[in-house]
Amino acid sequence: MTINQLSIFIENKQGTLLQVLDLLKKAGIQLIATNLADTVEYGILRIICSDPQKAYEALKGEGVAVAMTEVFAVEIDNEAGRGADAIASFVNKGVSIAYLYSFIVDGKGILIFRTDNPELAAEAISNDGLCTLTEQDLSSLV
Repeated sequence: MTINQLSIFIENKQGTLLQVLDLLKKAGIQLIATNLADTVEYGILRIICSDPQKAYEALKGEGVAVAMTEVFAVEIDNEAGRGADAIASFVNKGVSIAYLYSFIVDGKGILIFRTDNPELAAEAISNDGLCTLTEQDLSSLV
């Protein structure tokens, strides 16, 4: 029910993002979704990609600080308010969302999120009939 996301820690200076992206390019990794959040000294680049294990190994092999975590990918209709409806499903079950990012592909909205209680999130998804996506599902959309 979850997918793998890479969190890559990069120094907040010119050129470091490009270095990471070039490593992924050389490894033949297709990026599906990205999110970059920065602090004063470092940024966290979160990516969903075509082959997270291969990407992880390529980055680690070059000394890049990277972690692989499990996140949920939920598909929603591309209509106003559907994201709020999905989030309400989690809030109503007491699920806390640590972070979330979203995108639209092939006419569908995709919510990517991490929670500190994946079991409760999985229960909410199942009980409310939400559709989760696998890494293969996401790769086939791009």
